[in-house]
Amino acid sequence: MTSPSHLRIAIIGGGLAGTTLANALKDIPQIQIEVFEAGATFSERGAAVALGTNALQALDQIFPPGGKDDLLQRAGAVPLASSRSLVGSGPHAGEIIFDSAGTESEVVVHRASLLNELVAPLPQDILHPNKALVSIEAVPDSHRVRVVFKDGNTDEFDAVIGADGIFSVVRVHVLQGEAEKYAAMPAGFWDSRSLVSMKKAKDVLGTELFEEDRQCGWVGDGAFLMHDVLENGTVVQCVISAVERAPTNDRKRPLDREILTQTLRSWLNSPIAQGVITLALEQDDLHGYSQWEHKETPRYWNGTVCVMGDAAHATTPWQGSGTAMAFEDAMVLQELFRHVYSPAQIETAFRAYDTLRRPRCQRIIDSSRETGMILCGQNEEAGLDPEKLGMLLSTKWDFIAGLDMKDHKSEVVKKLKKLVQELGPAEA
Repeated sequence: MTSPSHLRIAIIGGGLAGTTLANALKDIPQIQIEVFEAGATFSERGAAVALGTNALQALDQIFPPGGKDDLLQRAGAVPLASSRSLVGSGPHAGEIIFDSAGTESEVVVHRASLLNELVAPLPQDILHPNKALVSIEAVPDSHRVRVVFKDGNTDEFDAVIGADGIFSVVRVHVLQGEAEKYAAMPAGFWDSRSLVSMKKAKDVLGTELFEEDRQCGWVGDGAFLMHDVLENGTVVQCVISAVERAPTNDRKRPLDREILTQTLRSWLNSPIAQGVITLALEQDDLHGYSQWEHKETPRYWNGTVCVMGDAAHATTPWQGSGTAMAFEDAMVLQELFRHVYSPAQIETAFRAYDTLRRPRCQRIIDSSRETGMILCGQNEEAGLDPEKLGMLLSTKWDFIAGLDMKDHKSEVVKKLKKLVQELGPAEA
């Protein structure tokens, strides 16, 4: 039976964001969590995710010493030995834009494997699949909120945190009448991801591309191709990304040889395009997915309800920051809940979270979109000139990777204390 001193927190969504938050909160003595997932299983769409310095720093803060390294090892993460950017089409095709030496703080990991390892340490009795959220209601004369599920069941919590993705039900509650105005929309790109064995990748693309576990990105006319190594060096992910030439509301569309050839028509004499097309066409049920984003969000909280991850700040994948931002969110919420002991303090904690996180996440969303245009050869100044591309891209990630996570945690505590002083004990 729950102790009266426990704060009951509902986490809506069992993907990478929700399960990371669950790990972050589960050992805080005054917090009791329940995780609700709409699907029949806890699962992730997509192949691989690259975790840079900021993502790994956040995980280091969330888990006890050694916990992050153990998690990533069990998930089969591959250290990013180096990355290389090349021109993929036009007169400079095959020329190197820049090489970036890898560090121990950059890895690539399969999404499903990472999720499995995030779920594994969570108590089974707090995990609730097949729980699609329908609505959230305020409980009269209390700080509590009531969650209503599609199956008709309801429950009451001191707080609800939405990690339920880009089309979040929790986000609708947070934004109320403004939800439609700030809904996710197409960002102007699509992508398709394929997984092949290392042997197959070497046979089709050439062994020289895989002499080390290097991530390679190819910048070209209207599109961007990438391949990187997963699952302890046994699997290769190949990505085709391109500019959407016509607006669409369909997030998923079938792909075939004609569409891929037309998309990469100016690439066909390049060193990479034909091979990537061949590997893509060997996939079962090949589809492309439109990249959507939240172009703007006025707030991440409403009372004792807040959103995190894609529910708060869905972004394009061009700077590999979607998952990292969710990890940062979880780290910040963990630090805040270490300082929250009563239901009346939760709203103030969510205010502090919003004040700290929203400006950074908005900057990343905007920067990622700009980076996508550069990588698809759409920047008027640089075009497909390798020297100009190198100058534009060389510092694009600095503000993302350069944030010190310990300082970020300290900053949110300062904001919390300042809000408590401003609002007074009655509100805080």
